[in-house]
Amino acid sequence: MQRPYDQQRRRLLKILGGLGLGITTPLSSDTLSAVAHITKAIPATDERLPIIGLGTSRVFNVGRDVADLSRLREVVRILASLENSMVDTSPMYGEAERVTGDLVENLAVRKRLFLATKVWTEGKQAGIKQMQESQRLLKSQTIDLMQIHNLVDWQTHIKTLRDWKAQGLIRYLGITHYTEGAHAAVIRVMRQTPLDFLQINYSLAETEAANQVLPLAREKGIAVIANRPFARGALFRAIRGRTLPAWTKEIDCESWAQFFLKFVVSHPAITCAIPGTSKANHMLDNQGAAKGRLPNPAMRERMLKLIATL
Repeated sequence: MQRPYDQQRRRLLKILGGLGLGITTPLSSDTLSAVAHITKAIPATDERLPIIGLGTSRVFNVGRDVADLSRLREVVRILASLENSMVDTSPMYGEAERVTGDLVENLAVRKRLFLATKVWTEGKQAGIKQMQESQRLLKSQTIDLMQIHNLVDWQTHIKTLRDWKAQGLIRYLGITHYTEGAHAAVIRVMRQTPLDFLQINYSLAETEAANQVLPLAREKGIAVIANRPFARGALFRAIRGRTLPAWTKEIDCESWAQFFLKFVVSHPAITCAIPGTSKANHMLDNQGAAKGRLPNPAMRERMLKLIATL
């Protein structure tokens, strides 16, 4: 007997199965809401975000090639099927901000997305100029989340971000990093100044943030975005040729991508994960991690032990 979840997933897959061939027919609202997805609250406001978003590093750094943009268009369309889904970008990611802004405008989905970007430069005026350029490229006067990328000149930029938040130019502010070696510096900033968001590396291959960073985020009421949830592809390389264990059905897991993502977003401190992809079928599969059951502590330990044996 098929579970309702399986039936709904097959329905979505049937509709979206041709996306790689450039299907442009909009998805109906009934179809998009057919399956309930898990959301989590931003501690500062209780605003809720779907637990699976989208990262644009590398994958959105494309030119104006029609085929590339068509593929990314479908990725953004699927992302926007879940209201308030996060798309995270940065001036550091080449053309990603421009591409994101163009696609969001073209699809008319700005109100359905939570736009996050970053300031990545030194000096107050340089920071303001860069953020104004982000507004222009993203075609959005108000950015949902502005983050200080890799803590670059954070003492200067945090003051500007507070001013921008008071003016309504940004809704939330935060900091980011992506390496274990920076965790001590991240912790110092978290203890020194109030933050709405933290973006940090966390995955089955990079669990170090769970030691101090994530507990401190919970203590301080900081929402956490997990970057590198696939450890830049290392996890997929580790399981190449292996079959997904039967016991993963206990957490409604249907792919290795969902296995990796469900581990990440089941941590109580994690608000959402932002896997990057340029493929519509991967975006759909990633969103599947936000459906069904999430791992409990015992299951998380089982998942960790499995990866440790690879």
